Amino acid sequence: MDTFDMHAFTTDYAFPWLMNILLALVVFVAGRWVARLLVRVAGRMMERAGLDAMLSGFVSSILNALLLLMVIIAALNQLGVDTTSFIALIGAAGLAVGLALQGSLQNFASGVLLIIFRPFKVGDFIEAAGVAGVVEEIGIFSTRMKTGDNREIIVPNGSIYSGTITNNSARETRRIDLLFGIGYDDDLKQARAILQQLVEADERILQEPKPLIAVAELADASVNFAVRPWVKASDYWAVRFDLTEKVKLAFDEAGISIPYPQMDVHVHGADAG
Repeated sequence: MDTFDMHAFTTDYAFPWLMNILLALVVFVAGRWVARLLVRVAGRMMERAGLDAMLSGFVSSILNALLLLMVIIAALNQLGVDTTSFIALIGAAGLAVGLALQGSLQNFASGVLLIIFRPFKVGDFIEAAGVAGVVEEIGIFSTRMKTGDNREIIVPNGSIYSGTITNNSARETRRIDLLFGIGYDDDLKQARAILQQLVEADERILQEPKPLIAVAELADASVNFAVRPWVKASDYWAVRFDLTEKVKLAFDEAGISIPYPQMDVHVHGADAG
């Protein structure tokens, strides 16, 4: 009968296992320290690059999780554990989660692109994804906007980035495009002089570029003037509304008509038989 050899057991099994455990602990501790250092360095680099704080924090969290996973796999490998099946399982789980969260991942990717390329910023008035409003917050997955009537709209970033974005606040100045019609019997030169006077009297209208006042078309029932002054972007709606009202009042005072659609109804009576 074989006798138990303590020395052989210690030399061949216990000591190697103990060394593997100690080395695995060293790999885990050192790897975790290196991972934290790399995450900290990456965070500083993103901060220096002017990356959004929310995006920087999110990327740092993802990077930290990935590095920690690599450290755990390295530690398990040091213990002699076969990590091939473990990695395959993680890959399959990642694929399943990716398919389940396909829409969310698209919104996330679009949010990253919006933050990096900055087609608009907080405070801009934009038109995107079929809605218009002032941007209040650009998040990782969605953008929060406020409409002119003080409603809050939350739009998925994927819908914004995949369509056309109109940023009405991107430039300091904007052109107002107005069209005023007068009757064919009205005085063309008088109407033009009134429009010129109203445009010149408004101090909010810029002199450069020069405002345009011209006959745009001879329509079926009216002669249409195109009035296109330039203003600061912040004055756009105020000047547009004021100028429209002043033109109507000035035309009424001068006796200049503004044609409107009319319908003539002709009634034909049947002969009594």
